[in-house]
Amino acid sequence: MSGDLSRLSLNQATTKQWGVREAAEGCARAGIPWIGLWRDKVAETGLKESARIVRETGLKVSSLCRGGMFPAATEGERLARLDDNRRAVDEAAALGAEVLVLVCGAAPDRNIGAARSTVRDGVEALAPYAAAAGVLLGVEPLHPAFAADRSVICTLGEATGIVRLVGLPGVGVVVDAYHVWWDPALYEEIRRAAGAIVGFHVDDWPKGGGDPLLSRGLMGDGVIELRRMREAVESAGYHGPIEVEIFNEAVWATPGGEVLETIKRRYLEHVLDAMPAGEPL
Repeated sequence: MSGDLSRLSLNQATTKQWGVREAAEGCARAGIPWIGLWRDKVAETGLKESARIVRETGLKVSSLCRGGMFPAATEGERLARLDDNRRAVDEAAALGAEVLVLVCGAAPDRNIGAARSTVRDGVEALAPYAAAAGVLLGVEPLHPAFAADRSVICTLGEATGIVRLVGLPGVGVVVDAYHVWWDPALYEEIRRAAGAIVGFHVDDWPKGGGDPLLSRGLMGDGVIELRRMREAVESAGYHGPIEVEIFNEAVWATPGGEVLETIKRRYLEHVLDAMPAGEPL
């Protein structure tokens, strides 16, 4: 297979069956130069060992997931979550991760407006610590289907609004195709986020419904205009790694090496539009 894979990153959620070593070694064998790590997988392997594995395999770490989850029922719990976010920053720095992805959290009660204010305050409180560690914070809006239990920040416009209100260096947004494709203001909001995009995730939204969490498709399996979105984030100034992040039990049940080869083909065809003539899918 030929084509430019220099920006391709495997988000570790895509190969949930693999630990850090298996994922890193799989990427190295497949010629995928970037990896996005998850804190639970890093904890299983150990932070120092995970960092050593990444160095040994020659990979670069595009992101660490996740921080955030700022809203909480009590002030004590909110402070504890902020402490955990500082630990996440430390882990990202130790791993050489460029970005700590923030999944912002749900309202502990029915006051979604107050929860959004808590998110903004949490990002603002965390930003100086992250800047001192050399880690970018990426506020990732999630699809509204996740507003009740994962994030009250549901549009790219909301995420960019937080970044602008905080107004501190090193705070940006992560654009995940699965979460934002539906938004009628998407391309206007990508333009508004120019200079503040710190991550781009690709995946697809298949037709037919299913569990929103576990129904992500591989690129080309759904309805998202991935090439157009990639071109838009590039026009807005983002030229960093492109993470493939798939939550799908069928993908997790497939041998990891096979998944990586499929990812490369789908990335070239559906994200870069660069498959050579006659290249098999």
